[in-house]
Amino acid sequence: MAELQSTLVTSEGLAKMKERLDYLRSTKRAEVAQRLHDAIAMGDLSENSEYDEAKNAQAFLEGEISELEQKIRTAKIIESTSKTRIDVGSTVVIEDMLDGTREKVQIVGSTESDPFKGMISNESPVGAALMGAKAGDTVEAQAPIGVLKYKVISIEM
Repeated sequence: MAELQSTLVTSEGLAKMKERLDYLRSTKRAEVAQRLHDAIAMGDLSENSEYDEAKNAQAFLEGEISELEQKIRTAKIIESTSKTRIDVGSTVVIEDMLDGTREKVQIVGSTESDPFKGMISNESPVGAALMGAKAGDTVEAQAPIGVLKYKVISIEM
């Protein structure tokens, strides 16, 4: 049997996953069960689109619950241990070498990635390019829009 791969998450990310799982198990499961109950009460299931939709919603929900349970089971809390080199968990200020804009980003596992909130995956082109870099280094990332160049301004814990 293959060894399960760890899910890299911050402690905040793990708490959010547990909160989401609790919501899905309690509130959302009850809602879907009620939809199924109501659809069954309508009678003939062979041409009952409400029943089909409720069954699909139930299957999707159970899949999401199973996936979250797996991620929580294999969760490995990431903590940045270095202020000198970028690693998963590091928060860094980077400067776009093309337009000079600065941005603060946190390097996280792919599960928590949310670029719009400044959380970039260590597996993304920019995240991978930043891994191991030090303040003052310039990194290049091959992205779909071309090569991106960033200067690492500072590294925070």
